[in-house]
Amino acid sequence: MTRYILPFIITISLLASCSGRKSKAVHRDTIPEPELVTILAELYMADGLLSLPNINYLYSDRDSLSTYFNVIEKHGYSKEIMDRTMRFYFMKRPKKLIKIYDKVLGRLSEMESRVDRELPYPGAFEGNLWQGKTSYYFPDRTGSDTAWFETPLRYPGTFYLRFTLTIYPDDETTGPRAGIFFNTNDTTGNEKRTYVSTFPYLKDGRPRTYDVMIPLGGTVPVTLSGWFIDLENQSLFREYHYRVDNIILSRTMIK
Repeated sequence: MTRYILPFIITISLLASCSGRKSKAVHRDTIPEPELVTILAELYMADGLLSLPNINYLYSDRDSLSTYFNVIEKHGYSKEIMDRTMRFYFMKRPKKLIKIYDKVLGRLSEMESRVDRELPYPGAFEGNLWQGKTSYYFPDRTGSDTAWFETPLRYPGTFYLRFTLTIYPDDETTGPRAGIFFNTNDTTGNEKRTYVSTFPYLKDGRPRTYDVMIPLGGTVPVTLSGWFIDLENQSLFREYHYRVDNIILSRTMIK
């Protein structure tokens, strides 16, 4: 956290100073320091959240700057007042800006500690339980691989499936997302699929790491099955082009 928050604040300050070179850095009509600390902490958290693929997807139609402006406006200030405040500290009070940085860092550390206290303490993750292929490439060069996988889950618990997915620019998948499920028996003994909750992927040609949480209770063992990109409801006449690597399946042991 220390490594990234100071460059973030300096970047905000530089943007403010560059956006108003003709204006003097004055102290009047600036944001009070306590509120500035809160705003900078929230801006930093917003920046971090937007770097997560599943959240970035939800806000992909928005300019990231508009998200920052929303944070500032939520506290009753405008972009102009924020610019004036950061310009003042950057140009006239750089040492004070470092002290503000320390307070922002303290605020973020306090939030992090609070989350750690409130969440259940997870024990060590079990090793990689994945028993499928180490990577998948579609279309398969041999023409025989459908990118289908199966791996057994022998114990109940909360599993986490992590993988790196690259969807290439020429891929024609519509609304790509994972199709993952395990088979269970209902009260009549009939087998049914229990689907895992997933989210849409970013289709931008870049390798991205995703995490899928798989809560499993009840009867075990079961077989985790499906596709990293669900092809069941896709057209047979489309061209698909993606790659899956770095697959890790782990289970938490809650103390």
